[in-house]
Amino acid sequence: MSSSIGRAFKVQIFGESHGKMIGVTIDGLPAGVEIDEEWLNAFVQRRAAKGSAIATPRRESDIPRIISGVNPQGKSTGYPLTAVFENSDTHSSDYSFLPDTPRPGHADYPAITRSLGEDDLRGSGHHSGRLTLPHVFAGGVAMLLLRQIGVEIGAHILQVGDVRDLSIDPVNPDMDELHDCHTREVPALDLEAGQRMMETILGAKADMDSVGGIVEVVAAGVPAGIGAPYFDGVEAAVAQQLFSIPAVKGVEFGAGFGCVTMPGSQYNDPYCIDDGEIRTTRNAAGGLLGGMTNGMPIIARCAFRPTASIGNQQQTVSLSAAAIGKDAQTTLTVKGRHDPCVAIRAVPVVEAAVAIALADLYLQG
Repeated sequence: MSSSIGRAFKVQIFGESHGKMIGVTIDGLPAGVEIDEEWLNAFVQRRAAKGSAIATPRRESDIPRIISGVNPQGKSTGYPLTAVFENSDTHSSDYSFLPDTPRPGHADYPAITRSLGEDDLRGSGHHSGRLTLPHVFAGGVAMLLLRQIGVEIGAHILQVGDVRDLSIDPVNPDMDELHDCHTREVPALDLEAGQRMMETILGAKADMDSVGGIVEVVAAGVPAGIGAPYFDGVEAAVAQQLFSIPAVKGVEFGAGFGCVTMPGSQYNDPYCIDDGEIRTTRNAAGGLLGGMTNGMPIIARCAFRPTASIGNQQQTVSLSAAAIGKDAQTTLTVKGRHDPCVAIRAVPVVEAAVAIALADLYLQG
């Protein structure tokens, strides 16, 4: 089983949540890209949300250690770039019920079946959200590459439960406002909405339950003409990246599913000349037409399911009992350290996923 993606900008993540380390190898990064390690570390740390009441209390340094692909001058060599992250704060005893008693909503049962019983499921193993850490690092490297052509990417938490934030302006997104909201415990554009989201998450946590959310992301400054029709379209590439993030269950671009209630006269984005450039007055298409960029901001949203690991008692089965024909029905209360809403810490993961997809498409030409 391979955890790799990409054609020109190839990314492979490796490791398990409670193994010695996790990491990523990036192949295809051109030589001469300035690898700003200070910025990369800050980007990676956004995913950790350390000290937050709504994030897992697991504490790891999460400092990337680059072991290849960067020269002493801090630029990419053009050869594979590999970075690793040490695992230290592991409580494997919290997962002693595995693999016999699979958790509802988790990959435990299909993973054990797929691996013929050999999967390491401590901390969810290779299926853990911790593997988004090297994914974020790779996306940060992709952002450093995309900066060279003027592309900027930002995201925020659009919705938690039934609490909704302001939407990004699809025609003229305020990237500074987006980046400013990343300093908040809940990265929402509207402070009041962010506070109500926090209350919703803390309420779910108090009930030993969880809640889902939506992350909205924008890529600004993407030139027209990137992508291809059909199978190699931008939507296909970005959606594959976004659906690779654990817990993502839905992806939409531009007006998304809302387009079904719009007449064509409202959905079609009229062209105009703005400061000497061809643009559109609206952006229902989310910057994408026929699988290609049209020069407008790329707008996407992805829905995250509620966290699977919750403190409520849930129904499951004992695989060992089922194997010998005994009554296998049982219950399970998951202990350990888990986010009550994974969407909050997923904001930089979504940014990273979009960056990787666009970097790959850009390098393909």
